[in-house]
Amino acid sequence: MTSTPSASYSFTLRLKLSNRIGMLGAVTTAIGQAGGDIGGVDIVNVVAGHVIRDFTVNAASSDHGNAIAEALRLVEGVEVVNISDRTFLMHLGGKIEVVSKTPLRTRDDLSMAYTPGVARVCQAIHESPDKAYTLTIKKNMVAIVTDGTAVLGLGDIGPAAALPVMEGKAMLFKEFAGVDAFPICLDTKDSDEIVRIVKAIAPGFGGINLEDIASPRCFEIEERLKNELDIPVFHDDQHGTAIVVLAALINAAKVVGKELADLKVVVNGVGAAGTACTRMILAAGVRNVIGCDIEGAIHADTPATCDMRVWYAAHTNPGGERGGVHEVIVGADVFIGVSVGNILTGEDIQKMAKNPIVFAMANPTPEIMPEDAAPYAAVMATGRSDYPNQINNVLCFPGMFKGALACRASRINKEMKMAAAYAIADIISESELHPEYIVPSVFDKRVVPAVAKAVEEAANRTGVSRRERAGGGESV
Repeated sequence: MTSTPSASYSFTLRLKLSNRIGMLGAVTTAIGQAGGDIGGVDIVNVVAGHVIRDFTVNAASSDHGNAIAEALRLVEGVEVVNISDRTFLMHLGGKIEVVSKTPLRTRDDLSMAYTPGVARVCQAIHESPDKAYTLTIKKNMVAIVTDGTAVLGLGDIGPAAALPVMEGKAMLFKEFAGVDAFPICLDTKDSDEIVRIVKAIAPGFGGINLEDIASPRCFEIEERLKNELDIPVFHDDQHGTAIVVLAALINAAKVVGKELADLKVVVNGVGAAGTACTRMILAAGVRNVIGCDIEGAIHADTPATCDMRVWYAAHTNPGGERGGVHEVIVGADVFIGVSVGNILTGEDIQKMAKNPIVFAMANPTPEIMPEDAAPYAAVMATGRSDYPNQINNVLCFPGMFKGALACRASRINKEMKMAAAYAIADIISESELHPEYIVPSVFDKRVVPAVAKAVEEAANRTGVSRRERAGGGESV
């Protein structure tokens, strides 16, 4: 549950009010006393003795919204006519659609777009497969693939229930980067079958974005697809998070005047995102990372229950520290949380090194609320949009795929991910850096072009780009 009203729990109340002086004030007072945040008031109709008004109100939860409505029912002269959940209304009929780029108005149009003209285009692609990039949607199309086993903080809710998230991801691709994307929700948890299906549909796509697949299966699925496909495969829950975390850490370290190599970093939650964050910050020069899970700090003697834990035990915790997060956080410069909410207190932050950096990214409730960390943390970031320094994957994946698609990259490699992180960090100049401004806004229009350019340049440097930049453009 969110602690403050937000648009994610926004609803419209249609009220029938007695047409007398003071009614509008009585309603707004009742909403305010119930903790609602009024976003708008509109007159719908005026009838004999009554006024119909719509009140747009932000609440903190569904239960809170119901409580606000109940408070209004107690106001004399007020009738609650209807309650509309604005979030559900946005999702009615889905949030995306497929539209034609070319209108079909005449027989000529039809004969070129479809039969018989389309046969010539098919034959051209058969003879030269690379022409699929110029003559079809492939060059700008990403498949967003999930099995619904790790959706947001909801867990294994299945592929149908995951579809609204995948639609939202497709919207973000299009709105922020102009990249077309389509959700693919698979009704299977079998890794072999997922790999087989994705390989089978790959000819129609320029890239594959894996989404909300549970750990540790997500590691195997991504690795196999990367090795068996010749188009970029990117698991955003892992690498998108890691890239934005590194960007935030680069700038946070500048704010507090510390070097990456000197930092002691505690990562709480060593699933897909936590492991990817660890790999990323180690590659950037951090040398002392301690990962914690529900059993405590991972160290050299931690049981090897999966390949990820084997890697983690071999590459982190150089001092062999033992204990839970409350013990190993002592003296830490940085806390990175990709776990569950409300596991830290202000006392834990007090035990960290001077000028501590806290990235509490559990959603919707962070590992520690910013209000509780504020007296002690020098820099605070969360995954939420209602606090400064939102660490959000949307800063990464639109530009990442835009750049990879532009150069027809065969894969997304470490150098491309590192380039994306530094591009995000560099959006904020040295003079602009501030404890509450270490990452740009997701609506900053400089982000996608900067990330795309950096990713494309890294792909060219590392030999995974397959597109020659000819001065005359592409021929059909």
